[in-house]
Formats: sequence, structure tokens, C-alpha cells
Amino acid sequence: MIVEIVILAMIAAFLGLRLYSVLGRRAEHEEEMLGRMSHSPEAPQSPRAETGDASGQPGERSVPGLERALANIPVGAQAAVREIAQADRRFSPFAFIEGSKAAYGMILEAFWKGDRETLNELCDDDVYASFASAIDAREAAGETNHNRLIRIEEAEIVGADFESPMARITVRFVADIAALTKDKDGNMIAGSLDDAVQSRDVWTFSRKVTAMRPDWLLDETDEG
Repeated sequence: MIVEIVILAMIAAFLGLRLYSVLGRRAEHEEEMLGRMSHSPEAPQSPRAETGDASGQPGERSVPGLERALANIPVGAQAAVREIAQADRRFSPFAFIEGSKAAYGMILEAFWKGDRETLNELCDDDVYASFASAIDAREAAGETNHNRLIRIEEAEIVGADFESPMARITVRFVADIAALTKDKDGNMIAGSLDDAVQSRDVWTFSRKVTAMRPDWLLDETDEG
């Protein structure tokens, strides 16, 4: 029994650390690649590189790859993303998108399995309460989900807001999900694992940039 408890604790710690490490942290290979680019003979550094980014705005810290990432973000969200990058040295839009996809899969899987502990770690109080209420209703009805995330077709930043120290970033996901619901006797009552259905979700993640740990929490969900 003690061994099982230790193993479960290790798994929970791994899930938490995985989310912390993937959401918003600049990947080492990205840093290395951008470092080589900035020091190559073909790409000399701008004289303003130490005090500003590629936009040349004075007083801003240079954030590798930021301008390239902003080109794929709606104009209305660019200013906030820039502010977040300046306030949080660990933040990278590219790494954030990859991390958000991992979080999307982890949270959906936890919800389908009724894993309240994982949901509580990855969601803020309001979102967790909504998920927990839905799980309670499902369990009261004797129903179980056997859903499967087939693939994430798209994940893109569609909004952002920064009111120091709170950063919020909204991501739209387009994914293929195979959904199957069974009753308490194991009979299929809805869905099919043979046919994936396209799902469109708009999720907002938030984080205090002054926090020691780089953990982003899911704090709003919507359909998109």
C-alpha cells in the first residue's frame, strides 16, 4: 500500500511539473537556435539589441523570436503579449502554444476520467468547480466517458491581457475528439469511438508573472 501511495504521488508530481515546464517557458533548443542566428555573419546584431527588441522600442528587453511570434497573433493582442514577454523572462509565445496543447490534452483526459486531483492542480477555482460539478452529475447518473483526443489540428493565440502582475492569454483549439458515453451497465448511450468529431474550444490561461513557479492555470473556457 505504501509503495502504491508513493508511486501515485510521483505520478501527480510529474503531471504538475510537466505543465509548469511546458507553459510559457522558452525551450532550450529555441534559445540555442536563436542564439546562433543572432551571432551569424549573415545576421549582425542591431546596435539597439541590448536596450530594445526588433521593433527598436527603447528600454525594452530583447526577447528572441518575439517579433516573429507576434506576426501570427491578432493585432489587438500583440501589445499585451509584448508586455507579458517583457515582464516574464521565461515566457515565449512559441513555447506557450506548445505547452497549451499539452495542457489541453491533460485537462480533457482528467475530466473524462473524473480525475479531480489533476483538475484542481491545473485549473483555477471557478473552472475546477464547473468541471467537478459536471463529473458529479455524470457519476450520479452512473455514466462514464470513454473519450479520446485524436489530434489537435490548430492552436493559436487569439487574445491576451496584462494587468500587472496578472497575465491572461486566450488560445483557440481545433481538435478531433472521439467521444463515447456508457451507462452504469456498460451500454453505449451516446457517441462512437469510430467517428471523431471536430471540437472548437477557446481557453484562457492566467498567471501572476511575479510568481516563483511558471505555472499557468486554466481560468476560463468557452466554445469557439
